[in-house]
Amino acid sequence: MLVTEVISLDKRRSKVLTDGNFAFALYKGELRKYHIEEGAELPEERYGEIEAVLRRRAKEQALYYLKRQDRTEMEVARKLRDGVYPETIVQHTLEFLREYRLVDDMEYGRRYIERYGSCRSRRWIQSSLAKKGLDREQIEQLLSQGQVTEDDQILAYLQKKGYDAASAEPKERAKILASLLRRGYSYGAVCRIMEATGHWG
Repeated sequence: MLVTEVISLDKRRSKVLTDGNFAFALYKGELRKYHIEEGAELPEERYGEIEAVLRRRAKEQALYYLKRQDRTEMEVARKLRDGVYPETIVQHTLEFLREYRLVDDMEYGRRYIERYGSCRSRRWIQSSLAKKGLDREQIEQLLSQGQVTEDDQILAYLQKKGYDAASAEPKERAKILASLLRRGYSYGAVCRIMEATGHWG
C-alpha cells in the first residue's frame, strides 16, 4: 500500500492516508519508527505491526474509559472514534469487550432502570437509553419488566409539592400539570393519577 498523505492532527499525532483512504493515526515518533512518509510504500508486514500497536492501545483506552463507570457499546465506540482509531480497530475492541462481558447493553439498561426507575418517567428513560445506543426493542424489553413506577412517582411529586385539589385554583392545577408533563410523564397518566387520588378536584 502507498502512503498518499500524512496530515497533522495536533502537536503529537498525525493521520495517515494510504491509497487515498484513512488508514490510522500515529504519534510523530512512531511515524519515524515505521518510516511513514508521503509517497513511500508501506509493506504489509509493517502495517501488521502498526495494527497490533493500535489494537493494544485501543483496548487500554477502552478499559480505562470503562474503569470510571459503566458504558454502552455506542459510548465506547464514540470514545475510540474520537481518538481517531480506524473502524476495524474500533470493532475489534468492541468484540474483545463483549467476549469478556465488559460491555453489555442489556445489563447496562437493567442497572440504569434500577437506578432511575423509581424517580424518572418511562419517556425520560426511553429517550436517555436511546441516546446511549440501545435500540427500541431492547428498551421496550427492559421496561416491560415493570421496574418503572410512574404512578408512584406522580403521586410522590404531588405530595412533595403539597398540592391540595380541594383548595387549588385552576391556575395552580395547570401549573402542576405542566410541571409533570415537562418531566416526561404523559398527559393521560398524570390525569389518571390525579383523578384516582382526588388531586384533580
